[in-house]
Amino acid sequence: MTIRVILVDDEHLIRSGLRMILTAEPDIDVVGEAADGVEAVEVARRTTPDVVLMDLRMPRWDGAEATYQILRSVTPPPAVLVLTTFHADREVRRAMTAGATGYLLKDAPEERIITAIRGAAQGATVLDLTVSRRLVDGLRTADAGPPPVQLGHLTPRELEVLQFLAQGMTNRLIAERLFLGEATVKTHVARVLSKLGLESRAEAVVLAYESGLVRPRTGDRPPAP
Repeated sequence: MTIRVILVDDEHLIRSGLRMILTAEPDIDVVGEAADGVEAVEVARRTTPDVVLMDLRMPRWDGAEATYQILRSVTPPPAVLVLTTFHADREVRRAMTAGATGYLLKDAPEERIITAIRGAAQGATVLDLTVSRRLVDGLRTADAGPPPVQLGHLTPRELEVLQFLAQGMTNRLIAERLFLGEATVKTHVARVLSKLGLESRAEAVVLAYESGLVRPRTGDRPPAP
């Protein structure tokens, strides 16, 4: 399967560099580029990509707004991977709420970006562990009280599913691990998001770390698709 990708960034050099990296891969086809959020939505509607690499800080609509618009106007909706820097924690959170499936640092190794695109195209949640830790630390600093969402609302099975989501697993992999049908896992994931009041799997992952259900260990690598 060829993965159709569009590149969204207001810096031409970054788009050119990403295009050079991705076009060398036989299973990835860069089908469009955009320099701002409004253009990103137009290009996504025209090209119906599988994956969007989305910058956050851009003219007109920013990455979070563009993500929201794309996921609600393109059928089937693509996976949106946010490209971020360390100072963009608030924008990352907004993009996740809009439905982004994961986030990567802009200076991530080429192999990591390629692997992330392939994983996102298969439905995996792709998260950079360093960014996850910063998001969780920021949330704890901003609110020293209890987490705003209670995991006690989840059944034991739903808690298991959430733990596997936090490892970046696809529905298929979770189904294999729990000896369930993939449709059953999809139902569990939907219930987890609904009960926790979340919009995306990426938000569920951060909540799993924030609540202490999953704890990053020293030396951990980002979840592999």
